[in-house]
Amino acid sequence: MNILVVNGPNLNLLGRRDPQQYGTRSMEQIILGVQHAHPDIYFTYRQSNHEGDLIDWLQETQADAVILNAGGYTHTSVSLRDAVELCNAPVIEVHLSDIKKREEFRRISLLTDVCATSIIGQDCYEKAVEYIIDTLH
Repeated sequence: MNILVVNGPNLNLLGRRDPQQYGTRSMEQIILGVQHAHPDIYFTYRQSNHEGDLIDWLQETQADAVILNAGGYTHTSVSLRDAVELCNAPVIEVHLSDIKKREEFRRISLLTDVCATSIIGQDCYEKAVEYIIDTLH
């Protein structure tokens, strides 16, 4: 199985950025932990602060499933929503912080209704892989 992990803006700063909201682990630590727990799955990891990169990766993927943390684009990007809707693979939306308990503008996700599911919490990447294994394959 092949899973594409796509992360949006500022997720390269995990571990340094607001640890109360996002935790203390870096994205590298999160991805390495997920890979270690699932050595039989091939993971491709991509991160960009540029919206078009995320859209291109979703349009081009040949993965069996996608784990997407779109960061701030979750709340603003109709173009990214369209790319998720048109993606050849099921997309799992993840968020490290609970967007429903954050600022008003962060409470709305333009992606949720076009994703297979949405998972929130510090272990969202791990839970997303479990969802893919249990539900999609």
